[in-house]
Amino acid sequence: MDLNLIIGNKNYSSWSLRPWFYLKYHGIPFNEIKIPLYREDSKQRILSYSHAGKVPVLIDGEDHIWDSLAILEYLAELYPETHGWPNKIKERSLARSLSAEMHSGFQALRMNCGMNCRRPIKSKELSEEVFNDIARIRQIWQECRTRFGGEGSWLLGRFSILDAMYAPVALRFHTYQLAAGEVEQDYVNTVLTHPAIQEWIEAGKQETEVIQAFED
Repeated sequence: MDLNLIIGNKNYSSWSLRPWFYLKYHGIPFNEIKIPLYREDSKQRILSYSHAGKVPVLIDGEDHIWDSLAILEYLAELYPETHGWPNKIKERSLARSLSAEMHSGFQALRMNCGMNCRRPIKSKELSEEVFNDIARIRQIWQECRTRFGGEGSWLLGRFSILDAMYAPVALRFHTYQLAAGEVEQDYVNTVLTHPAIQEWIEAGKQETEVIQAFED
């Protein structure tokens, strides 16, 4: 295997999940190297793979690619048969815009509803800012599924980079029992029932590391 993916804890690392899911979905072989986060040696170990000091990192021979979205773009170009982005320019621009919005936005949701595969499935008290993030995500999912629902069960019908970007959010919707209509819940179920996601969740539950800041 020429590809090596450096990831953090499966229980907590939503950014690691994104390229991992894309690789698994498409059956692309790779070596997985996990570095537990927030330990004394974590930063130094990650820095040995990327000067950015964050996971995930994809290593392809001498090339090191960091940042989830950059890795996904790289994989889409390396394996064009996976159709990471839609072929049509308007659909491609939509997918890129929504992926970028996920990449840089929804800070309130991230801070208050961190990914935690081991957390009991239950709701929690949330701020108005979090509810605003939830409303926007629901809007995105509704619009995508309304437009592309006839072409398949993923956001654009066919699985794409956009789904890899939003998959950890679907896990959060389930874990924290966030409000979702029928359309959004169907998408959450599509993500949750995929074998690769099930594999990730089960592996996360088996981890023994506890990062207290992400436990609530």
